[in-house]
Amino acid sequence: MASGILGQAALSATTNTTVYTVPASTHAVVNINVLNKNATTAAAVRIALSSTGTPGASEWIEYDVAVPKTAVIERTALSLNAGKNIVVYTDSSDVAVSVYGIEQAV
Repeated sequence: MASGILGQAALSATTNTTVYTVPASTHAVVNINVLNKNATTAAAVRIALSSTGTPGASEWIEYDVAVPKTAVIERTALSLNAGKNIVVYTDSSDVAVSVYGIEQAV
């Protein structure tokens, strides 16, 4: 059973990035922190809870949300089954993502 930081990534612009995948036979409760490091420009961000690294239309939980300059958005207490991916996309190269929480074997 892992806890603490489960995944982190400095995102590349216009690329879906899988930041964390729930291991097999595991349930996870996670928080997602998305930071826009740019001091002058907002970033558009998408977050998906997906079965694959390429989310379907119904798997996005945030879509082109504007994260103001030097600001954070956070999603908390997300309960995920084994095999689910947290996939994040942005239009900026100044965005970092941290996924933290707890995993429990099922």
